[in-house]
Amino acid sequence: MWFQPPVSVMTDKPGLSISISSVERAAEQLLTWQESGPKWRLAVAACLDALGGKGTPDQARAAFVDAAKECGMWLGG
Repeated sequence: MWFQPPVSVMTDKPGLSISISSVERAAEQLLTWQESGPKWRLAVAACLDALGGKGTPDQARAAFVDAAKECGMWLGG
């Protein structure tokens, strides 16, 4: 379940970023973030829905981008 295009986000290591290109990787990355606002919860749900066949990778990607922006992790892309 791939994202197109990938989403660039910061990591918990200063100066290090990562490019997320799949629903699975997005779900893993969300669990490493210290912030967990409403858009983060929606992104987790969207990833689980996509993985369970109830949603699409595009929906999960959009929710992941929203969560990354909300948490200050988004780098664009």
